[in-house]
Amino acid sequence: MKRIVVLATGLALLAFLFVFAQETKKEETKTTAPVTHVWLTDAELTWSDAPPSLPAGAKLAVLEGDPTKEGPFTMRLKVPAGYKVASHWHPALEHVTVISGTVSFGLGEKFDQKALKEMPAGSFMVMATGTRHFAWSKDGGTVQIHGIGPWGITYVNPSDDPRQAKATEK
Repeated sequence: MKRIVVLATGLALLAFLFVFAQETKKEETKTTAPVTHVWLTDAELTWSDAPPSLPAGAKLAVLEGDPTKEGPFTMRLKVPAGYKVASHWHPALEHVTVISGTVSFGLGEKFDQKALKEMPAGSFMVMATGTRHFAWSKDGGTVQIHGIGPWGITYVNPSDDPRQAKATEK
């Protein structure tokens, strides 16, 4: 009788491990890179106006994935001199690498010029989900942003949201 209980327990444990492994495999497929390869030179990037959720003047190039959908994405944002993004946060982890120029970032609920930290080309940062932060570039620059979508931006002060200004213009 004892052998039957041990055998039944062992089989139940194996069944659990098999189901757990299958579920883990499903989760991994959601967050791993797409099956296709992406090879792009700087000259091959397609730049367009940044989405209305960002202040006017910036250009955006999506390198991989679709930031508006679930899954991995990589995009570049090219900002002109004097470009400023008010305090905001993102619904998911955000990785930022400064590709060219210098872009300054600060933490907090509202834009504070004194709290900015200059991040020259080659700098890297990770913003945890919900981190309130802001950005400014004196001379312009390009950053690369990657993460797991959908990507979004929520301004701490709704009146700072460029989409609000466009809505009131109508």
